[in-house]
Amino acid sequence: MTENNFDTLRIHAGYDPKEHQFASSVPIYQTAAFGLDNTAVADQIVQGKLPNRFDYSRDGNPTVHVFEQRIAALEGGADAVAVGSGMSAISYTIFNVAENGGRIIAPNNIYGSALDEFRTFFPKFGINFDFVDDINDFATVERLIKDDTKAIYVESVANPSTEIADLEGLAKIAHANQIPLIVDNTFPTPYLLQPFKHGADIDVYSSTKGINGHGNVISGLVVDHGKFDWNNDKFPQFNEDEFILGDEKTGKRESFVTKFGNLAFIKRIRMKYLRLLGSVLGPSDAYLILLGLETISERLTKEVASATKIAQFLTKNEHVNKVYYSGIEYDNPLVKRYFPKGVGSILSFELAGDENQIAEIINQVKVFSYLPNIGDARSLIVNPAKTTHREIPADIRQKHALNNQVLRLSIGLEDVDDLIADLGHAIEQAFSK
Repeated sequence: MTENNFDTLRIHAGYDPKEHQFASSVPIYQTAAFGLDNTAVADQIVQGKLPNRFDYSRDGNPTVHVFEQRIAALEGGADAVAVGSGMSAISYTIFNVAENGGRIIAPNNIYGSALDEFRTFFPKFGINFDFVDDINDFATVERLIKDDTKAIYVESVANPSTEIADLEGLAKIAHANQIPLIVDNTFPTPYLLQPFKHGADIDVYSSTKGINGHGNVISGLVVDHGKFDWNNDKFPQFNEDEFILGDEKTGKRESFVTKFGNLAFIKRIRMKYLRLLGSVLGPSDAYLILLGLETISERLTKEVASATKIAQFLTKNEHVNKVYYSGIEYDNPLVKRYFPKGVGSILSFELAGDENQIAEIINQVKVFSYLPNIGDARSLIVNPAKTTHREIPADIRQKHALNNQVLRLSIGLEDVDDLIADLGHAIEQAFSK
């Protein structure tokens, strides 16, 4: 169904009703396991020779499979694996690309838990990160590439500064050095940006956020473009013979590359990381995300328009030092190149007050909800230095204006005038005391 446009794919991709009793809505296959018919069929299922048959929901589930195939179609990717959270998607991807050890280049203005993991967790497994303050400083990125560099990792739109990564330039550097470009595309979602069109090789998502859009599911995704050549000395894990890919009767062994070619990465995510480490997305959760995905275009269109109007309002408020929303940087060439439909529903702003006034604004808002999530149908407010980015050391936060006076907003579907009035009243109250 990839010949159809985005708004058709979000409703229909990956699902054939006649294979599911002609149910108009994707059924929830709430079961741990599936019957194997007979031993001959069972042999084919466990060897992956019957792609539309399932044996155990940790390995694959029909409801989850529809979600995976729908996202792959929306991304223009070859395949996808859904997992239990966005952090699982990031973790599995980093381990899969560099499990033998090595280095990865990444910016340091990323989501707090991701940076914490990159700084303090992966090095314990021999995977080290070379951080840059500006990922679009191509000269610095190129200087950091070493023989054991395994990938470049970026957020397409940084959390929470909304700085934009120049994916095409980074892809050229990565591919010239035979390494993949990995893109966390959580903020824009596939509706606003499809990184594969700009050279990315692997996309990761916290589909908890804008893809689902209703704040009721924790989930993640790894999506493979299917274009990168893993038959490369840098990635021996894809080229070693695997017992699970062999034929015990003949003694023949295969590697992920010889069996799956350019799909070696995503197949290994499923068969090694999802199957063995088990961060599984349940069918009921997949069903809820599929419902949210059906309205992604309408949701994001309204949320982007509201976020733009709110950012413009904040730029004129006397108590606001700076607004961080690249969507109103009208002369920014990266906005024009990558985001003709807008950069997303997230923005941040720095106030001229002290921490007590920041707390008062949070306490005074009535329409905004104070909670650490984004991409919800409800509008959210949070102080990231104290919550979502608390794991980031102060010196790194200061480099990116992520101080205690910064508030992050996730704009939902409420009336934008009500949201502006709510913010305006809260700021006025905080600075009148």
